[in-house]
Amino acid sequence: MGDGSALFEIILFAILAGFLVFKLRSVLGKRTGHEERHSDPFSQAPEQGNTSDNVIQLPGRDADNGDADQQDGELSEAMRLKMADPSFDEIEFLKGARTAFEWVVESFAKGDQEALRPLLADDLMSAFAGAIDAREQAGETQETTISSMRSALISEVHLDGSIARVTVEFITDQVKATRAEDGSVVDGDPDKIETVTDLWTFERDISGRDPNWRLVATRVPEE
Repeated sequence: MGDGSALFEIILFAILAGFLVFKLRSVLGKRTGHEERHSDPFSQAPEQGNTSDNVIQLPGRDADNGDADQQDGELSEAMRLKMADPSFDEIEFLKGARTAFEWVVESFAKGDQEALRPLLADDLMSAFAGAIDAREQAGETQETTISSMRSALISEVHLDGSIARVTVEFITDQVKATRAEDGSVVDGDPDKIETVTDLWTFERDISGRDPNWRLVATRVPEE
């Protein structure tokens, strides 16, 4: 009786062990899409609606084979930047880029040139100042509210000597309106949320001691 009970327990444990091994292999042998990934400047970006802060996109990931040269070129540029400046952290960079984006958009809408000056390169500052001055001379005011930031992804990396340039694609939901001196709306819609895509290029001399990046160009993607 005792020997039969012991044999039954051994068989039962063997079945349970086999079941656990099978379950482990079935889980470890496939990706569920929720695995934790280490920070990787060359990982594929999510769809536009994803708000992940840790995923970096380089152009050409979904391109045809004919774009392989461009893809390899962007990849090597990003690798060169990481090698030239090991302190470069794409996650921290994007945190700063998002903050700069919100600050610049808000300051431009308010016409606050002093707040803009430390963040912009001289040429871009001149362009922003000219637009602000023209708006003020026309007696117009601008209202811009960023209701949500859908994504902020690195789209381009270039290294020219010690000058690093990183372009970030921002996709945001904004409410924008320009009002005349009498308060009437002359552009935009204060009651409408608009999805806006911007490409902003930041620059830094990685050989210098200044850790700050400055905005040197803004543009919209070509359709």
